[in-house]
Amino acid sequence: MNGAPRIASLVPSVTELLVALGLGPYLVARTGYCLHPAEAVAKVPKVGGTKNVNLAKLLRLAPTHVIVNVDENRLETVAALRGVVPEILVTHPCAPEDVGALIAQIAAAFAAVPGVADRAAALDAELQAEMLATRPDGRAEVPVLYLIWREPWMTVARDTYIARLLARVNWRTLPALDGGESGAARYPVLTGDEPWLTAVREVLLPSEPYAFGPAHLSLAQALAPSARVRLVDGERLSWYGSRTAAGLRYLRALADEP
Repeated sequence: MNGAPRIASLVPSVTELLVALGLGPYLVARTGYCLHPAEAVAKVPKVGGTKNVNLAKLLRLAPTHVIVNVDENRLETVAALRGVVPEILVTHPCAPEDVGALIAQIAAAFAAVPGVADRAAALDAELQAEMLATRPDGRAEVPVLYLIWREPWMTVARDTYIARLLARVNWRTLPALDGGESGAARYPVLTGDEPWLTAVREVLLPSEPYAFGPAHLSLAQALAPSARVRLVDGERLSWYGSRTAAGLRYLRALADEP
């Protein structure tokens, strides 16, 4: 790498990871959803959202690296940047087990920056310890509905990061289907009359991407009458990278709550 990198991150979780690796000073662009850590990203220019990137503004900031994600960014955004930006890093962690590779991918791309390798090793060590502590062995299988939206109700397929995180404590998301590598099928829409809803024992209402609150508890209870309904921290359960270890600790606490 010749000269200091100029990094544009279009992925909130990766923006947070970059800062944890000591790469915050090299960030020149972020999305409006890249909120953490707040103090570190406050002065980094925003270039739109994850789906509606302002390409003209992004390119004026002259990034040497743009980091994108298969789920969060549009294919046409990546296509427009190819051949214009020197390096595009494509990320797609679909499980906590993928996060070690993500940390290694980012660390390798910026290995010339002092301290990055050591910070990556420390993050990975913490991650692996939490993975060992968060296992389904000995836990009863619990059918779970994790809602991400309403009007219409939407949930997650079993091959998403969220569902695979929950599976670490033997919480099995319903419906029992995979959504594929990309696309809308990864986040199924519910009609509310699916027969399997009667089997759900836990309904989780996260704080994002839809801001579920106390007013939604009764609505979700009507959707799955036999379930316990809880408000949960969506960032801890869906953001990955430097947050995954803490997310696993949080998940264990939820699963162990009487």
